[in-house]
Amino acid sequence: MSLPTYGLLKGTPIGHLRDADDDHYQILLRAATPTGAQMHRVAVNVRSSAPNAPSTVLFKALTTLPASLTTLLRQQPTGYQKLAHQAGGLAIDYLREHLFDPKSMQPVPPDVPGANNDLKDRLEAAVVQAMGQTGAQLYAFGAAWGPELDRPDDYFHFTPGRGIHDIHMNQGNSGKYAADNGPWQDGALVIEYPSKDPAQQWRAFFFAFQSQSFVVKG
Repeated sequence: MSLPTYGLLKGTPIGHLRDADDDHYQILLRAATPTGAQMHRVAVNVRSSAPNAPSTVLFKALTTLPASLTTLLRQQPTGYQKLAHQAGGLAIDYLREHLFDPKSMQPVPPDVPGANNDLKDRLEAAVVQAMGQTGAQLYAFGAAWGPELDRPDDYFHFTPGRGIHDIHMNQGNSGKYAADNGPWQDGALVIEYPSKDPAQQWRAFFFAFQSQSFVVKG
């Protein structure tokens, strides 16, 4: 099994909605393409709806990434690109790629009182910073939808509706979500800032649900 529209969406963040719904943080992305600018919505899970499991999402943030990955990211055109479910390219796999130790992921609440202590705070700070810096790029790994030619986007109301979701680990699911399982198709959110300081250039966010298994299969 796998996600048939797994891929990478690259573009410029130009808007966001912190409280559009309880389960997601929504980002508006503009992608320049040969046929003109396209709008996309990036829906990032901040809460799990899986039954009989904690709703708090597991989270990991990195400020450094392998040069092999950042080089490929910079080479990608803006817009959506479908990715092959295999090693050696841009596809992400939390369990096989060793970008980080999955056991280091920590539960972070979606939205609680206080500053910089929940997922919406951390996403909002990173996205707003990118929106304020000319040349910043956002890379979203996940499953694309659209274009929905007969309806506008549900939140940002652009037409046609389109975007990317499943920006989290996409393996180790059980029950009704087991059909989404597959290697080399995990989601992530990466932001590149136009800074000359290497320590300030990249921020990468990784998400998993507590109901998911970290045991490698196949």
